[in-house]
Amino acid sequence: MKRLWIFVVLVLLLGLVLTACGGGETAAPAEESTTESAAVEESAPAEEAPAEEVAGGDSKYQIPAVEDGKYNVAFVYVGPHDDGGWTQAHDVGRMYVEENVDNVHTAYVENVAEGADAEQVIRSLARKGFDVIFTTSFGYMDASEIVADEFPDVDIIHLTGFKSNEDNFGNLMGAMEDIKYLAGMLAGSRAKVDGNPKLGYIATFPIPEELRLGNAFALGAQQTCPECTVDVRWIFTWHDPILEKEAASSLFDGGAQVVMTGADTPAPAEAAPEGKWGITYDYSGNCNVDACLTSMYWNWGPEYARIVEGSRNDEWVGGWEYFDADTGSMGLLGFMEGETPQPGVADLPAEDIALIKDTLAQMLAGEFTRFDVFKGPITDNQGNVILEEGVSLEQADLDGFAQFGSECKTCMYWWNENITAELPELE
Repeated sequence: MKRLWIFVVLVLLLGLVLTACGGGETAAPAEESTTESAAVEESAPAEEAPAEEVAGGDSKYQIPAVEDGKYNVAFVYVGPHDDGGWTQAHDVGRMYVEENVDNVHTAYVENVAEGADAEQVIRSLARKGFDVIFTTSFGYMDASEIVADEFPDVDIIHLTGFKSNEDNFGNLMGAMEDIKYLAGMLAGSRAKVDGNPKLGYIATFPIPEELRLGNAFALGAQQTCPECTVDVRWIFTWHDPILEKEAASSLFDGGAQVVMTGADTPAPAEAAPEGKWGITYDYSGNCNVDACLTSMYWNWGPEYARIVEGSRNDEWVGGWEYFDADTGSMGLLGFMEGETPQPGVADLPAEDIALIKDTLAQMLAGEFTRFDVFKGPITDNQGNVILEEGVSLEQADLDGFAQFGSECKTCMYWWNENITAELPELE
C-alpha cells in the first residue's frame, strides 16, 4: 500500500509539471497555426510581400517585387550599391530614372557573382515581371543573353559587352577612353613637374576594355610627358578594397608618381604617399582627398532614362550602343562646368591645362571622339606599328580580341610603346 501511495503521488506531480510547461489541450494544433499564417501572406498586397530569396553559391539574393501599374526596371550589380565606384555610379543613374521618368519603379540586386548566380538572378527578375533589366558587368553577358531568349517581352541591356540578339537584348557602353586619354595628359603633366616620369595602372581582367583604357591613358600621357612610362598591376577583380590598395602600394613602391585605376574603389588616392598622386574612377564623389588628382566618372542617368522611355514606347531595339563624351554621360572631375580642380592641378603648366581643356571642349562638341584617341601614328611596346599616321581603329578593334573570336582587324591585344608591362595571358 505504501508503494502504491507513492506511485499515485508521483503521477499527480507529473501532471502538474506538464500543465505548467504548456502541455495538454491548451496548445494550438500545428496545422491550424500554419494555415492561419498562409492566409495572412495570401491577403497581403503584392508590393508588401517579402522579397523572394534565390540561392546562389553560399549566399542568397533578395529578389525585389514589382509595383503594379508602373513600368518596372531592375538593375543587377556586381558590387555593393555604395562602393564609391562603378556600382555606385550606376545606382545614381538608377535614382535619376526614378526621379525623372514618370510612373517608373526601379529596384536592384547587389553583389551578384558573375556566371551561374547572375543567370539565376536575372531569370528571377524576369519571372517577377520586371519590364527592363540592366546587367552592369562584363561577366553577366552570357547569362543576359540566355534569359533574354527565354523572356522575349523583357528588354535586357548588358553593360560593357559585345553581344546582341538585335531584338530584346543589346549592350551599352561609353567611350571612357576619351576621359582616360585626358587623365593621361593630366598625369603626364603632374609627373613631369614632379620630376618623376613613372606612372601606374591598376587593371582588373585581361579583356579588351581594360587594354583599351590603359592604352588611352598611356597615349594621353605621351602628349604632355613624352618620356613618361606606365607600369601595370593586374588584380583580377572589379571590387576588392584590400587588393586594390595593395596594387596601388606596389606601383607606388615601384616608383610610380601617379597611379590610375580601372577598378572600383578610391584606392590609388588613399594609398598615395605624401608627394604622390592617385586618379580614381567611375564615381564623381570618390575623389575626396588632396592626393586625388582627378576622377574619371560616369553619368549614366540620361542614357538609362532614354532607354527606359524607348522600351516603354516599344521603340527600343537591342543593338550595339556606344556613346562618346558629347552625350554628357562622362566627365573629368575638376574640368567640367561648375567643378573646382583638385589641389594637385594648381601648379601645372598653363599650356598643359589649356591642352586638356581644349581637347575636352572638342570632345563635348563631338569634334574629338574615340577614333581620334586611337589615331596613328601608334607603335606598340614591341616596336610594331599598330596604326600608320592618320589611320584610326574601327569599333570592332576597340571591342575585340581575335583570340576571343572577334572579327576585328587590328584588335586591342597590344600595349602602347610607353607601357613597360608584358601583355596578359588570355584564357
